[in-house]
Amino acid sequence: MGRTLENKKEIVADLKETLSESTLALVIEYQGLTVAEISDLRRRLRPSGTVCKVTKNTLMGIAIKDDEKWQPMSELLNGSSAFLLVKEDFSSAIKAYQEFQKVTKKTELRGGVLEGRLLKEPDVKVLGDLPSKEQLIAQIAGAINALATKIAVGINEVPGSLARALQAVSDQEQSGGSTDAAVQDSSTEAETVADSSTETAAE
Repeated sequence: MGRTLENKKEIVADLKETLSESTLALVIEYQGLTVAEISDLRRRLRPSGTVCKVTKNTLMGIAIKDDEKWQPMSELLNGSSAFLLVKEDFSSAIKAYQEFQKVTKKTELRGGVLEGRLLKEPDVKVLGDLPSKEQLIAQIAGAINALATKIAVGINEVPGSLARALQAVSDQEQSGGSTDAAVQDSSTEAETVADSSTETAAE
């Protein structure tokens, strides 16, 4: 039983909505995949926030017809098509598909579209080699922690230098030496440590 016109309109509307939330679309040849295998692909893609749509090329063609961002996809609409619509975590989504492809050996990546640009398979592979969202967050957190440690070390040095300065003044007074000289020497040491702390924090 064929789809009704109303049903087709609903599918196109759903495709448009999903595309509006996506930044990357991949088109794969899925002929030969079982229902269970397609479900497995969707399960693998889910953690990256990627949606897998299996629909007719004509319906996807209608969905992208008036959208310049996705118009290049029209060159990939042939054969049995499945569409992987990625929100933002390109690397995780591509890696998940690549792992699925290695297991099933039934699919073929035709290409994709990113920001109005048609991507070939090598282009998609480059995106897959980028750090995942989680890896980027970990790298940023590591850099922040390293900076915080440098700042803390610099700040901790300042009280120690002040204590040594006060002790030097006390020693000078007890020995009858020049207090001014002791203060000057101690102040110089404190300023040196403070300057060093500032430079460390700025790095």
